[in-house]
Amino acid sequence: MSNQPVQLVIIGGGPAGYTAALYAARAGLHPILYQGPQPGGQLTITGDVENYPGYRNGVMGAVMMEDFQAQAERFGTIIKEGSITKVDFSIYPRLLIVDSGEHVLARSVIIATGASAKWLGLPSEKRFYGKGVSACAVCDGFFFKNETVVVVGGGDTAAQESLYLAKLCKTVHLLVRKGQMRASKIMQERVFKRSNIEIWFHTEVKEVLGQTVVEAIEVIHTLSKKITTIPATGFFVAIGHQPNSLPFFPYMAVDSQGYIQIQPGTTKTNISGIFAAGDVQDAHYRQAVTAAGTGCMAALDAEHFLQNYEDII
Repeated sequence: MSNQPVQLVIIGGGPAGYTAALYAARAGLHPILYQGPQPGGQLTITGDVENYPGYRNGVMGAVMMEDFQAQAERFGTIIKEGSITKVDFSIYPRLLIVDSGEHVLARSVIIATGASAKWLGLPSEKRFYGKGVSACAVCDGFFFKNETVVVVGGGDTAAQESLYLAKLCKTVHLLVRKGQMRASKIMQERVFKRSNIEIWFHTEVKEVLGQTVVEAIEVIHTLSKKITTIPATGFFVAIGHQPNSLPFFPYMAVDSQGYIQIQPGTTKTNISGIFAAGDVQDAHYRQAVTAAGTGCMAALDAEHFLQNYEDII
C-alpha cells in the first residue's frame, strides 16, 4: 500500500462514474477510477440508446460507454480494472481494498457502483437480452410501439412499467405470480382501469420463445398447471433492482432496499468525503442521463470538500 493518499477514487465505470471522472479530472483532482466487474455498467449489454442527448441518430450502449471513458481519459483520469471488495471508512484517509489485494488510501471517494436488475434466471431470458428482453420500459418501450408485450412482476415497479407501456403498446400482459398484486392500492387501481392491460394471476414464466428475437412467452398457471403461449415481441422483467452497495456496509446509511442515502440536493453521504452517484443511490429514475447528472454533482461536491473541508476531518 502506498503511504501517499490519492485525491479522489471513483468506484464504478458507468455513466455516473465516467462523468464524475470527467469533471474531477478537468478540476485537477487527478482521479483514479476502478471500473468494477462490468466496465461501462448495464449499458454495455444494451442495444440502441435513443434517449441520451447528443446522439441524434442513437448509439449502441457499449459504444456510448467507450466514448464516456475516452473523454474522461483525455483529461487525465487513470482508469483501472478491478473491483473494490472491502473498505474502511472509519479512518482518514479512507482505505479501499481492491480484489487484486491492492490497498489504496483516498482523501475522497465517489461511489458509483450502480444497481443490478433482478432476473428470473432463465437461460432464454439472458439469450434474448437486448433482443426483446428488457428490464426498463422507459429505456426500451418505444421500440415496441403498437405491439404486444409481456411484463412480469407484482409490485409497484411492475405496475409502473405496465402503465408506461400501455401508453405505447397495443396490449400489455402483466404476469403476477400470486393471486394478488403487491403494488400500492392506487397503483393497482390505475392498472385495473387500463383496458389494454391484461392481468394474469397465479402465473409464472416457463420460457421466452423465439429464433433470433422474442416471439412469444410460454407461461404456466401455478394452480391448474395449464401451459399457455402468449405471442409477444417484448418481455419486460420488473421484479426489482439490487443496488451494488454491499461492500460499503456497515459504514453507509442505506434504506431498506440497500440504496445509499444522500443529503437532499447533494451527493453527500453520512460520511465526510464520501459521495454517492447514479443508480446506487437512485431507486426511482435509473436512467443514464440522470446517473450522469449525479456524477457531475458528486465531482463538484468532492472538489468543494477537498478545497474547503478536509482540514476539519
